Amino acid sequence: MKKAVVFLADGFEEMEALAPVDILRRGGVEVTMAGVTGMQITGAHNIKVMADKDVKEIKADDYDAFICPGGMPGASNLRDNSIVTDIIKEAYGKEKIVSAICAAPMVLDKAGVLADKNFTMYPGMQNYAPSGSYKSDEFVVKDGKVITGAGPAAVFEYAFKLLTELQGEETTSQVAEGMLFK
Repeated sequence: MKKAVVFLADGFEEMEALAPVDILRRGGVEVTMAGVTGMQITGAHNIKVMADKDVKEIKADDYDAFICPGGMPGASNLRDNSIVTDIIKEAYGKEKIVSAICAAPMVLDKAGVLADKNFTMYPGMQNYAPSGSYKSDEFVVKDGKVITGAGPAAVFEYAFKLLTELQGEETTSQVAEGMLFK
Protein backbone atom coordinates (compact mmCIF):
# COMPACT_ATOMS: atom_id res chain seq x y z
CA MET A 1 0.00 0.00 0.00
CA LYS A 2 1.24 3.47 -0.91
CA LYS A 3 1.76 5.86 1.99
CA ALA A 4 1.73 9.65 2.23
CA VAL A 5 2.31 12.14 5.02
CA VAL A 6 0.76 15.58 5.34
CA PHE A 7 2.65 18.00 7.56
CA LEU A 8 0.39 20.19 9.72
CA ALA A 9 1.49 23.33 11.52
CA ASP A 10 -0.61 25.99 13.19
CA GLY A 11 -2.01 28.36 10.58
CA PHE A 12 -2.34 25.73 7.82
CA GLU A 13 -4.95 26.21 5.09
CA GLU A 14 -7.60 23.64 5.98
CA MET A 15 -8.78 22.88 2.43
CA GLU A 16 -5.23 22.38 1.19
CA ALA A 17 -4.50 19.85 3.93
CA LEU A 18 -7.75 17.98 4.34
CA ALA A 19 -8.90 17.64 0.71
CA PRO A 20 -5.70 15.76 -0.23
CA VAL A 21 -6.04 13.59 2.90
CA ASP A 22 -9.63 12.74 1.95
CA ILE A 23 -8.99 12.12 -1.76
CA LEU A 24 -5.87 10.05 -1.18
CA ARG A 25 -7.62 7.92 1.44
CA ARG A 26 -10.57 7.38 -0.94
CA GLY A 27 -7.98 6.14 -3.44
CA GLY A 28 -6.49 3.59 -1.06
CA VAL A 29 -3.43 5.56 0.06
CA GLU A 30 -2.55 5.31 3.76
CA VAL A 31 -2.25 8.96 4.84
CA THR A 32 -0.65 10.12 8.08
CA MET A 33 -1.24 13.63 9.37
CA ALA A 34 1.95 14.70 11.14
CA GLY A 35 1.74 17.40 13.79
CA VAL A 36 4.57 19.91 13.59
CA THR A 37 3.39 22.43 16.21
CA GLY A 38 1.69 19.90 18.48
CA MET A 39 -0.80 17.07 18.19
CA GLN A 40 -3.79 19.42 18.00
CA ILE A 41 -3.21 21.88 15.22
CA THR A 42 -5.32 24.98 14.56
CA GLY A 43 -5.82 25.95 10.95
CA ALA A 44 -5.86 29.43 9.44
CA HIS A 45 -9.66 29.53 9.80
CA ASN A 46 -9.68 28.25 13.37
CA ILE A 47 -10.52 24.62 12.54
CA LYS A 48 -8.77 22.28 14.95
CA VAL A 49 -7.36 18.98 13.68
CA MET A 50 -5.79 16.11 15.59
CA ALA A 51 -2.59 14.73 14.12
CA ASP A 52 -2.00 11.00 13.75
CA LYS A 53 1.69 11.27 14.68
CA ASP A 54 4.22 13.79 15.90
CA VAL A 55 6.59 14.98 13.18
CA LYS A 56 9.50 13.51 15.17
CA GLU A 57 8.09 10.04 14.36
CA ILE A 58 8.18 10.59 10.59
CA LYS A 59 10.94 8.96 8.55
CA ALA A 60 11.56 9.54 4.85
CA ASP A 61 11.92 5.81 4.21
CA ASP A 62 8.40 5.09 5.51
CA TYR A 63 6.40 7.13 2.94
CA ASP A 64 6.02 7.52 -0.81
CA ALA A 65 4.79 11.13 -0.81
CA PHE A 66 5.28 14.19 1.39
CA ILE A 67 2.68 16.97 1.33
CA CYS A 68 2.98 20.54 2.60
CA PRO A 69 -0.25 22.55 2.75
CA GLY A 70 -0.13 26.32 2.53
CA GLY A 71 -1.81 28.95 4.61
CA MET A 72 -0.10 31.52 6.73
CA PRO A 73 1.60 31.24 9.08
CA GLY A 74 1.29 27.48 8.49
CA ALA A 75 3.65 27.42 5.52
CA SER A 76 6.28 29.52 7.28
CA ASN A 77 5.94 27.31 10.37
CA LEU A 78 6.75 24.30 8.16
CA ARG A 79 9.61 26.13 6.43
CA ASP A 80 11.15 27.11 9.76
CA ASN A 81 11.04 23.57 11.16
CA SER A 82 14.32 21.79 10.45
CA ILE A 83 12.77 18.36 10.96
CA VAL A 84 10.32 19.04 8.12
CA THR A 85 12.91 20.47 5.74
CA ASP A 86 15.37 17.66 6.51
CA ILE A 87 12.68 15.03 5.78
CA ILE A 88 11.72 16.77 2.53
CA LYS A 89 15.37 16.97 1.44
CA GLU A 90 15.99 13.30 2.27
CA ALA A 91 12.77 12.15 0.60
CA TYR A 92 13.59 14.10 -2.56
CA GLY A 93 17.07 12.59 -2.59
CA LYS A 94 15.43 9.16 -2.53
CA GLU A 95 13.25 10.13 -5.51
CA LYS A 96 10.03 10.22 -3.54
CA ILE A 97 7.19 12.64 -4.29
CA VAL A 98 7.50 15.98 -2.52
CA SER A 99 4.67 18.44 -2.88
CA ALA A 100 3.40 21.79 -1.70
CA ILE A 101 0.49 24.08 -2.41
CA CYS A 102 -0.22 27.81 -2.01
CA ALA A 103 2.57 29.44 0.03
CA ALA A 104 4.19 26.10 0.96
CA PRO A 105 6.60 25.82 -1.99
CA MET A 106 8.73 28.00 0.31
CA VAL A 107 9.27 24.79 2.30
CA LEU A 108 10.50 22.96 -0.79
CA ASP A 109 12.74 25.89 -1.63
CA LYS A 110 14.31 25.90 1.85
CA ALA A 111 14.85 22.13 1.54
CA GLY A 112 16.73 22.75 -1.69
CA VAL A 113 14.43 20.80 -3.99
CA LEU A 114 13.14 23.61 -6.25
CA ALA A 115 16.47 24.40 -7.92
CA ASP A 116 16.06 23.87 -11.67
CA LYS A 117 12.38 22.90 -11.18
CA ASN A 118 9.21 24.42 -12.57
CA PHE A 119 6.64 25.16 -9.88
CA THR A 120 3.59 27.20 -9.05
CA MET A 121 2.38 28.78 -5.85
CA TYR A 122 0.06 31.49 -4.56
CA PRO A 123 0.49 34.60 -6.75
CA GLY A 124 2.73 37.19 -5.13
CA MET A 125 4.47 34.64 -2.90
CA GLN A 126 7.02 33.48 -5.50
CA ASN A 127 9.75 35.67 -3.95
CA TYR A 128 9.70 33.16 -1.04
CA ALA A 129 10.84 30.44 -3.47
CA PRO A 130 13.52 32.09 -5.61
CA SER A 131 15.46 29.01 -6.67
CA GLY A 132 12.92 27.50 -9.08
CA SER A 133 11.10 28.63 -12.22
CA TYR A 134 7.69 30.04 -11.22
CA LYS A 135 4.82 29.31 -13.62
CA SER A 136 2.17 31.96 -12.97
CA ASP A 137 -0.27 30.60 -15.56
CA GLU A 138 -0.60 27.05 -14.20
CA PHE A 139 -2.79 25.78 -11.36
CA VAL A 140 -0.78 22.60 -10.78
CA VAL A 141 2.76 21.88 -11.93
CA LYS A 142 4.49 18.49 -11.90
CA ASP A 143 8.22 18.54 -12.60
CA GLY A 144 9.72 15.13 -11.97
CA LYS A 145 8.85 14.13 -8.41
CA VAL A 146 7.94 17.70 -7.39
CA ILE A 147 4.24 18.60 -7.46
CA THR A 148 3.00 22.10 -6.63
CA GLY A 149 -0.38 23.85 -6.59
CA ALA A 150 -1.35 27.51 -6.77
CA GLY A 151 -3.81 27.74 -3.89
CA PRO A 152 -7.23 26.77 -2.53
CA ALA A 153 -8.97 26.76 -5.93
CA ALA A 154 -6.38 24.27 -7.20
CA VAL A 155 -6.81 21.83 -4.34
CA PHE A 156 -8.83 19.18 -6.20
CA GLU A 157 -6.59 19.18 -9.28
CA TYR A 158 -3.57 19.04 -6.95
CA ALA A 159 -4.96 16.16 -4.89
CA PHE A 160 -5.96 14.21 -8.00
CA LYS A 161 -2.45 14.71 -9.44
CA LEU A 162 -0.99 13.28 -6.23
CA LEU A 163 -3.40 10.34 -6.37
CA THR A 164 -2.53 9.66 -10.01
CA GLU A 165 1.18 9.61 -9.17
CA LEU A 166 0.60 7.20 -6.30
CA GLN A 167 -2.20 4.95 -7.57
CA GLY A 168 -2.55 5.53 -11.31
CA GLU A 169 -5.12 6.98 -13.68
CA GLU A 170 -7.74 4.26 -13.21
CA THR A 171 -7.99 4.74 -9.45
CA THR A 172 -8.03 8.52 -9.85
CA SER A 173 -10.86 8.26 -12.41
CA GLN A 174 -12.88 6.03 -10.08
CA VAL A 175 -12.42 8.40 -7.13
CA ALA A 176 -13.21 11.48 -9.24
CA GLU A 177 -16.33 9.85 -10.65
CA GLY A 178 -17.49 8.85 -7.18
CA MET A 179 -17.06 12.47 -6.08
CA LEU A 180 -19.05 13.68 -9.15
CA PHE A 181 -16.04 15.19 -10.91
CA LYS A 182 -16.29 14.70 -14.67
